Amino acid sequence: MDGFSHLDDSGRPVMVDVGGKDPTVREAMAEGIVIFPGKVFESLVKDRNPKGDVLRVAEVAGIMGAKKTSALVPLCHPVRLDHVSVSCELDPKGKLARITCTARARDVTGVEMEALTGVSVAALTLYDMCKGIDKGMVIEGIRLLSKSGGRSGEYRAEVGP
Repeated sequence: MDGFSHLDDSGRPVMVDVGGKDPTVREAMAEGIVIFPGKVFESLVKDRNPKGDVLRVAEVAGIMGAKKTSALVPLCHPVRLDHVSVSCELDPKGKLARITCTARARDVTGVEMEALTGVSVAALTLYDMCKGIDKGMVIEGIRLLSKSGGRSGEYRAEVGP
């Protein structure tokens, strides 16, 4: 099964062998967006959500999610993370929250999945904490913005959402 690193010669799933690789500093940044109905956005701007400081809770949840990536994504290697940060910023013009997650490690495999998982868990937490006001939120645009380190080198996303 040439080209599929997570399948053996018989087509069975395998965890990629990274045992022969040297650790290097790896960093990744991902983003995602949660679009809110007006009533939900207003509750966030006025800090009047009945569940408390929704944005800060989502940031902590995103960090926790990044740390649990290998338990959630099959065949993903556990990575000893040196740094994870998650930011949820409100955009009044679009009535949305822009979530970013940066993950960094000195390891033998990359941290793209950790950054993407951090954004995803933060977005789901925003949804969970606001669904009592209105369930019409939309989670979109989860993507890798950049990565550095490792054999495949640098990556920067093209301008987009």
